[in-house]
Amino acid sequence: MSLNCNEINKILSELDLNGSFIQEIIQPGFDTLCFRIINKGSLENLLICTSPQATRLNLTKYKPPKNEKPLRFNQFLKSRVQGMRINSIVQLGLDRIIKMDISTWKEKLYVYVRLWSNAANVIVTDEGGTILDCMFRRPKKGEVTGGTFTPEEKNVTEEEQKASLEKFPVRDFSDMELTEEQKNFTFNQKIDLYYSEHAKVLSRESLLEQAEKWYNVRHSKMEAALEKLEQKKKGFENSASLKHTGDLILSFGSQAEGSTLTCIDYETQKEVHIRIDPKKSVQENAAIYYEQYKKAASGLDALEHDIELSKKAIADLEKEYADILNQKNVLKIEQMLRHDTKPKQQTEKATPGLRYEIEGWTLYVGRTATENDDLLRHYVKGQDMWLHTRDYAGGYVFIKGKKDKTVPLEILLYAGNLAVYHSKARKNGQADLYYTQVKHLRRAKDGPKGLVLPTQEKNLFIKIDDTRMRKLDEYLVQ
Repeated sequence: MSLNCNEINKILSELDLNGSFIQEIIQPGFDTLCFRIINKGSLENLLICTSPQATRLNLTKYKPPKNEKPLRFNQFLKSRVQGMRINSIVQLGLDRIIKMDISTWKEKLYVYVRLWSNAANVIVTDEGGTILDCMFRRPKKGEVTGGTFTPEEKNVTEEEQKASLEKFPVRDFSDMELTEEQKNFTFNQKIDLYYSEHAKVLSRESLLEQAEKWYNVRHSKMEAALEKLEQKKKGFENSASLKHTGDLILSFGSQAEGSTLTCIDYETQKEVHIRIDPKKSVQENAAIYYEQYKKAASGLDALEHDIELSKKAIADLEKEYADILNQKNVLKIEQMLRHDTKPKQQTEKATPGLRYEIEGWTLYVGRTATENDDLLRHYVKGQDMWLHTRDYAGGYVFIKGKKDKTVPLEILLYAGNLAVYHSKARKNGQADLYYTQVKHLRRAKDGPKGLVLPTQEKNLFIKIDDTRMRKLDEYLVQ
C-alpha cells in the first residue's frame, strides 16, 4: 500500500529538512533512491521508493547499499544535485507530488517526486520547468530531457483538507504488533518499520519469501544434476573390470566356442562367461574391451571435474542464500535478489564470446570478428582446436586442448554444432566444417580483423542436432 496524500503531509511535517544539505545520493535499485542528508548536525537517509504499491518518501534507519556501477539517473544526480541545499520540501496540494526546492550559490533546481502508484517518477527541472533528467523517461508523456514539467501548485482549503482526511485517513498501525518502544515511534518511524518488515513489496518478509522460492528452485535443479553425475560416475568406476575382461580374453581366447568364452577367472577362481565376436581374432576382441576401458577411465576424470564444479556451485548458492537470510537491511536484500548490481549491458565478461564447460573440456565461441580476434590473441594456444564453417561466414569455435589427450568425438560434435549454429549456414541446418589446431592458422596479410588461413585442416560434416543444442544450455558458463 502506497502513501496517501495526508500521510505524505504527515511525514513532511516530521522531517523538517529546510536548510539541510544533500551530502550524497545513492540509487540502490532501479526504482529506489536515497538522499543522504546532513540535517542539524546529523546524517539522515531520505528514502524515495517508486515501486508500485509501495511508493513512498520517508527517513529510514537503513544505510543504502551502492551499486557496483552507478545507474544513469544516479550519475546525473551526483553531478547536478549532490551537494545542494534544500530550501523547502512540500506537497503540491493533495496531488501526491512533492516539490523539493534546492540550490547552490550559482544555481537553483527543483526535484519533483511523484508518488503515484502506477506512474511514479522523480523529475529534475531548472527554474523555468525544463526537464534536465528523469528517473523513468516516458516520451509519450513528455517526461524526457528537454521536456517541460510544471505541475500546478494548488491551495488547499480547510474544507478540502477535512474531506480528504475522511476519505484518506492517516494509518495508526493498530493492526501491527508493536513493542512498547515502537508504540512511541513517530509516524515516519512506523512507516519505515511497516515497509521494511510487513509490506507486500520491498519488505524483509516478502523479500525472504522470494529468496526462499529462488533458492529452492535453483538448489533442486543443481542437486538433480549432481545426482545424475554421481550415478554416471558409479558406472565408470567399474571400468577396471573392462580391462580385466580384455586380459582374460588374451589369456583364454583360444578356448572360445562360438560367441562365448567360458573360463575360470584367475582372480576370483570363479567361472565367467564373456561375450565375444567369433568373426574377430582374440587380439581384436580384447582390443574392444581395452578401448571401452580407456574411454571409461577418461570419462571418469571428466566426470570428477564436473562433479567438483557442481558441488562448488551448490556451496556458493547455499552461502548466497545464508547471506540473504542474515541480512537485515531490506534495501540490500532487494539488491542481492537481483543477483547483479550492474545493468546487463554493462556487465564485463571474463572472456569474450561464449564459454562452455563440457565433461572437463572448455569451448570458446566467437560470434563476431572482434570476439574471434580477441580469442585468437589472448585466450587460445597452439595445441587448441579451431573449427569454422566452409563457404559460410560465421564465428570461430575453439576447444581448449589437454596434454596427451585427444579431443573426444562427442566434444568435437558439440563444437561442430556451435560452429554451424553461429554461422550463415544456420538456416540450412547443416554445413561442412574444417578444423585444425591453432598453431596451423596463419593470419591473412592486410585482411579483415580475425581472418585466418588454415593449413593441415580436416573436414567434418555437421547437421544441427536439436537435442545436442538444448543440452548445451546446461553447459553454458557465461
